Amino acid sequence: MENDSAPTQPQDQSPQPAPAIPKRVLTPREKAQVLLVMTLGSALVAVGVYFFKFPNHFSTGGVSGLSVLLGNIFPSEIITSSTMNTLLNVIFLALGFFVLDKGFGFRTIYCTVLYTALVQIFEWVWPMTAPLTNQKMLELFFGILLPAIGAALLFNVDASTGGTDIIAMILRKYSGLDVGNALLFSNVLIASAALLIFDVETGLFSLLGLTLNSVIVDWVMGSLNRKKAFLVVTRFPEGVCKFIIEGMNRSATIWDAKGAYTHHDEFVVLTVLSIHQAVLLRAHLRRTDPHAFILVTSSSEIFGKGFLQA
Repeated sequence: MENDSAPTQPQDQSPQPAPAIPKRVLTPREKAQVLLVMTLGSALVAVGVYFFKFPNHFSTGGVSGLSVLLGNIFPSEIITSSTMNTLLNVIFLALGFFVLDKGFGFRTIYCTVLYTALVQIFEWVWPMTAPLTNQKMLELFFGILLPAIGAALLFNVDASTGGTDIIAMILRKYSGLDVGNALLFSNVLIASAALLIFDVETGLFSLLGLTLNSVIVDWVMGSLNRKKAFLVVTRFPEGVCKFIIEGMNRSATIWDAKGAYTHHDEFVVLTVLSIHQAVLLRAHLRRTDPHAFILVTSSSEIFGKGFLQA
């Protein structure tokens, strides 16, 4: 007997793309906090560059280092290192605005404009004809520490003061170059040029400053994002989670476990807290569950809701 029904069409078994996850919109309070961080970070970079790098001719790479070199090669009362810094940043800013378009980002534009404006204002209000002190190592310390802290604050909110970072964005978009190594190589060249343009001492200080800068930026960013991850093995997970949720406005994950030696049923509670909250949870467990087994680890790379975006 023939089957008069229409033949079944094969179903498309190709995997469907996952739906796009909408980006979380910041609250007005969070936007204000980000703006405050960007302003503070840009100000720290400007203070370190103008008051400590420029007077000592510390050429530690980037636009500020290039400005130090060009300001000495083409000495002028009008085109100073501060003015050269402003001109170069404006050029890179305009280049990034036209080449990168929407991917360029308001935050980088805001921080670049604020940083260059502050450096220029400092020159008008407080002209520097000599270093603040005669302690070059002390000046190098502040000339590296302040911009490094400022840069770390900006990187932590996905911002920067532009300059060579904009060139990196352009290269990353239009080429397959290893941008990180290319920027490192260019910064080493800029710092090394101080050996020829100024003197051996200044050149060595510049190279030392370039090395310290990357170390301090990584250390500050790690410190800003450092959290404490808790693994609590307990028989009373309800009390632990209640304290975490109600007492610290955080959350936790629970799964079943069994002791390998005692064979008792246990529960494992996983949570991630700030350093201050970690102290509170340890004190709470010491009072309410002294037999709990607690594993605490430090981490600066935690991604997910309430933490960094992957």
